[in-house]
Amino acid sequence: METWANLHQPVMADELLRLLAVRPSGVYCDATLGLGGHSERILSALTDDGLLFGVDRDETALGLATSRLERFRTRFRPIHGPFGDLSALLAAAGAPPLDGLIADLGVSSLQLDRPDRGFSFQSAGPLDMRMDRSQGETALELIERLDEHSLAAILWEYGEERHSRRVARAIKQALVDGGVTDTLTLAAVVARSIPQREPHKNPATRTFQALRIAVNDELRQIHSLLLAAPLVLTPGGRLVIISFHSLEDRLVKQHLTFVPAVADAHKSRQSGLAQNPFIPLAKGTVTPSDDELAQNPRSRSARIRAARTLTQEERDARAYRSGEQESQDRSWPL
Repeated sequence: METWANLHQPVMADELLRLLAVRPSGVYCDATLGLGGHSERILSALTDDGLLFGVDRDETALGLATSRLERFRTRFRPIHGPFGDLSALLAAAGAPPLDGLIADLGVSSLQLDRPDRGFSFQSAGPLDMRMDRSQGETALELIERLDEHSLAAILWEYGEERHSRRVARAIKQALVDGGVTDTLTLAAVVARSIPQREPHKNPATRTFQALRIAVNDELRQIHSLLLAAPLVLTPGGRLVIISFHSLEDRLVKQHLTFVPAVADAHKSRQSGLAQNPFIPLAKGTVTPSDDELAQNPRSRSARIRAARTLTQEERDARAYRSGEQESQDRSWPL
């Protein structure tokens, strides 16, 4: 009998495995376990000396993935929680430093394809959108709580919706009129408020993306995950991130290039990182193959960025050069 788990197609699995370069006895973490597609590929490459921690805040997905991966039970450890708390979750699970860390950002197939989760406008469902249904406010509660200006700001910032003010105004008015009862009615309100439609894209796409990101605090979660990554990885450990829209990819790029805001965030957390701890494993982003695009249309917007942490020798060499430069600066005549 087919289940959600074995119907799931993990995005860019071959590319991810190549960049991760799994060691048979290594320790790995899938920070977005989902239905376990990527984890299954990693676990298949591990021996019984290896270990993989699978993290997810969606209890339904965690349960399904755990059942799917039952045959790997000696090398698999499921963890319930948001990946933004990765350091604490791994510490509580007694995890050693990781040889590799992966994350497949955004919404999962399970969440998209089940109307009762409220993530999709393809069929009627409650306006929920929570990845962890045990806590937090729903999408409906969010739009009821926000005033028109604040709602427009979210649609602009998280959905990059050009008509954010018109859409927010229409949603708030529809709430008053009783015209927002589920995902389909919300999508219809959004569609009526947008004057020009993008070809081959539902006009509600950006609004649903924005609400989902806001409900699940996704960007802050990603920021926290990326701050934790160099601290939980062993020297030379690998980080592979799949993103699906520009906001996610921009954040990943900022961390891997150690922009000043990222450096300041590490400084404020007293992580001890004063310089970029990463070396890229690929130039720019890796995109899906033509074969995958044909077989799995949902992969069309997927992008991978990958890097490894400095080895101990590289860290020592960098520290030596930094100290040498500091010594030269101090000896420079005034």
